Amino acid sequence: MIAQIQLILAILLIIAIVATQRGSDLSLTFGGTSEVYTQKRGAEKLLFRITIVLAIAFVGVSFWMMLS
Repeated sequence: MIAQIQLILAILLIIAIVATQRGSDLSLTFGGTSEVYTQKRGAEKLLFRITIVLAIAFVGVSFWMMLS
């Protein structure tokens, strides 16, 4: 059961990261710099927060599996 939860979280985390990267410029993805700082707004900010929550949940479930 815990392994299935970890697998689902891993897949959702990958999707969230890829969706976040899709909005950025290709040069920024590979270490380029941006001349303009922009704030995250709306759906981008929500996706960013969802990615953080998924990452924390994934690490938590991983530790839970390790201790079980």
